[in-house]
This record gives sequence, structure tokens and C-alpha cells, in this order.
Amino acid sequence: MAPELSTFEARRRANVVNNAKLLKDSAEAAAKMRRAAAPPPRSAAPKKRKAAEPAPRTRVMPTRQSARLAGAGSDSNDASLKLEDIPTELKPPAPKRIRTSGDLQLSDLQVEGQRWSSTGALASFVQGAQPGVRTFTEEDIKETSDSKLLDLRKEMGDLKLYEGWVPNDIKITPERVYALTFHPIQDKPIILAGDKKGTLGFFDASQETPNQPDEDDEDVDIPLPQVSAFEVHSRTISSIKVPTFDPNSVITSSYDSSIRCLDLQSQVSSQLWQPDDDDVDVGISCIDVSPEDKDTIIFSTLDGNLGRIDRRSKDKADMWSLSDNKIGGFSLNPLLPHLVATASLDRTLKVWDLRMIKGKGELRHPSLLGEHQSRLSVSHASWSRGGYLATSSYDDTIKVYDMSDAMKWKPGQDLSDDQMRPAHKIPHNNQTGRWVTILKPQWQHNPADGVEKFAIGNMNRFVDIYDSEGKQLGQLDGEGITAVPAVAEFHPTLNWLAGGTGSGKLCLWM
Repeated sequence: MAPELSTFEARRRANVVNNAKLLKDSAEAAAKMRRAAAPPPRSAAPKKRKAAEPAPRTRVMPTRQSARLAGAGSDSNDASLKLEDIPTELKPPAPKRIRTSGDLQLSDLQVEGQRWSSTGALASFVQGAQPGVRTFTEEDIKETSDSKLLDLRKEMGDLKLYEGWVPNDIKITPERVYALTFHPIQDKPIILAGDKKGTLGFFDASQETPNQPDEDDEDVDIPLPQVSAFEVHSRTISSIKVPTFDPNSVITSSYDSSIRCLDLQSQVSSQLWQPDDDDVDVGISCIDVSPEDKDTIIFSTLDGNLGRIDRRSKDKADMWSLSDNKIGGFSLNPLLPHLVATASLDRTLKVWDLRMIKGKGELRHPSLLGEHQSRLSVSHASWSRGGYLATSSYDDTIKVYDMSDAMKWKPGQDLSDDQMRPAHKIPHNNQTGRWVTILKPQWQHNPADGVEKFAIGNMNRFVDIYDSEGKQLGQLDGEGITAVPAVAEFHPTLNWLAGGTGSGKLCLWM
């Protein structure tokens, strides 16, 4: 006796029969419509027939038929039914490929197979920081053939990270460090830093340090270092200067359009300059002090102006419009302070002579001696005591210009293109992004060892040191550095170096 069919199987077989009947009826109806629409035969004159060419023999393939539509049973024949045996009109539609959205990491999209596994073609386009990856190694020092250069590299390599506290414990400012300098005193290292919110912080590295616990000791509370911080400005502190000839004065500038002087003895912060109109916003990007005249202060602004004030005079500041774009940094020649080098968002380094003022009224400006244009914006220009200019720019280079013959220049002298061409060009990643302060080279003002060198932060969490010939002398690191020490500067005379990070932490090498 045949087994009783289930409800599903009975319905399936009924559907098969109905579908077959529908297809048969449709085919008969279509045949009748074709016959009815066919035109009647026309009588035509007999034509001369050409000899018919023999038709090529073709292999007649059997017509494929659907086993399901033919009413085959589902017990034995269903297993042999294949997808290619189903007519096209009855096949299920292919699934639509869904568009991908969002950010995609190429490493997750690699096509399988050895043929497509290489990524070498893209290697030259990869930029960005690689934390902890050194760009100057022990091998570079060992391969140094110049004995003098070798001694300098060994000396810079011997600088060690401050051991009193780890960098993460020395929070010199509450917010990101924008400006940093050493006090010129040589008895002890005192570092000053200014942050994004206008706070000025002081750290004395000679203070008593706690005993370091043993590795086996757990839950030991280490007292934090003593740091003094004062809100002397209402916005970002852009520059800090402590003149060597007046070590009791700390001069600061800010984006809040003011220049202030903190007297360390009286502990009073006095305002040296601000716009006459309180509604005028003149963000100050940088200041420098003439070593010949401690009362003369030069400053640059975010809207491309250069200003000069005299602390002894009540006259208004001299203001000269030097660029339509922001002047990010500038410096005075330490031995020839009438020479000013400016770095601007307009991609230029320009050298000016304050001895010759040209033009009238609002068009007055110092004499432009020469300029050099980079591919992208120039962040800062720093002048050494020996007459070398160092700039950093967003074309990922540090450029060193040899202007050691500046003492021979006449007032207003035009500098040739050769004189303005950089003597050395150093590849250096200067892509700081949003959360890291712009990298700026800073020369050591008056090095006791007689070697002119400058420091600049490294995006791989180091500080790089170069000499006036563009040769790298060192790359400082240390355990516990978890951020880029972007704002780096030497002590004016001693080989002490400090770097401030985006979280207000301090790194110190001595």
C-alpha cells in the first residue's frame, strides 16, 4: 500500500499539475493568435530559383525539459534535478550586490591570491607618524667617519630623560603646550610653558624627587612634582621670552591680542601692549626681543602684520603689513637685530631690513631684501647666532639657509636668488594634524660648547637635533613618552633640552 501523502506534498503535486496545464493552455492560445494574425498568401509571378546550397549539417541537441513540469515524482528523480535544467524564465533572480558604505581599510579588502598580495606600489604614498620608529639609529652614529661629528653625536646620545618623574606625571600646563622655554639660569633647570587656554606653567627640575619603589612593590603612592601655573592670558600663549640680560622678566604674547611681562621678583604681571580699541582682535603669533635694546619688542600677528613697541615710550606701536596671510613665526638676527626673517602661510620665507622703512602712511614697511618660496606654507623661521636660518614647512622639509655674511649687507640691499636658496634641505615629517602643536625649529641661543644646533619635535615621539650643516646630531627618546614632544627647545647655553606635548606633559633631557 502506497504511503499516505503529506499535506505539503499533496499541495506541491497539485501546483505542478496546475502549472503544466497553464503552460499548455497558454501555448495553444498563442498558436491560435499567430495563425489569426498571419496575412493571407499572395500570388506572385514564378521566380527563377537559384540552386539551393547544401545546408551544413548541424548536430541536433535534445531539447531540455523540466522534470518537475513533466510531473516526475519527488522521491527518486528530484535528486537528479540540476539548476541548469530549469528554464531561464523559471530560475530565481540572482541576488543584487549591495553597495558598501563608510570607511574601508585596505588591509581588510585584500584580494586573495599570491598574485595580488603585494602592497609595494602604495608604499611610497604612505605618510604619517610611526610612534617609536627611529629615523636616526645607532648604526648612523657608528658609520660616522668625521671624528668631530662622531663626538657630537655621542654627546647628544648621552643625554638622558629626566628620572625624577615619568613624563606623564609632569603636567606643566592643564592644556596643550604651545610655547616653551628655559630660564637662562644655569644653577638648575627651570622650564616655562604656555598652553592653549593662556596658562603659564613653571617646573623646577632641581626639586627633591621621591624614591622610586621596587618592581615588586604595588599600590605605592608616588607624590606628584610641584608645578606652578598662572592664568596670565585669556587665550593661547603663542610665545615666551626670558631675556638673558633681564632674567627677572618673563615676556609673553597671546592670541588674546596682548603682550605681558611678568616680574619674577615682585610677582606682578604687567601689560606691555594691546590694541587701542578693545573690540579689535589682533592675535599675536610670535615675539622676539632685541639683544641690543631690551625695551624694544618685535611681534607678528595672525593677519600678516609686524609690529614694534618701545616699553619706555607711550607712543603707539609701529605696525607694518607684510603679508595678506598669517605670519606663523619670525626671528631677529641675534647679532644684527635690524634683520628680520618671517615665515608665512603664503609659502614664503622673507628677510627684511628695519634700518630702511619705505612707503608712506599705511603702506610703510621695512625694506624687503629677498624671499624664497616653498611648495607649501612655512611654519617658522629661526635665526642662529652665526647667521644661519632654519625653517620648517608643510612640504615635509627643514631648510637651512647660510646667511653668515649678513654683516656685509648694506641697508636695503637686494639679495639674489642664489643668496636666498637653501644650503641644506632635510626631509622631515611636519604633518602635525589637529591635535599636535606645529613643529618649529629653535636654535640654541649661545651654546657653551660652541656648536650651533637646533631642536625640533619628531612625529614619532622623539626630539631631533641638527647642526648648521643639516647633519643630524641626535634623536632623543626615553621610556614613558606617550605623546609627541612637539614644542622643543634648548637651554640658551647648556645642553639641556625640553619638549612639551599636546596634553601639557613635559619631557626633559639633561
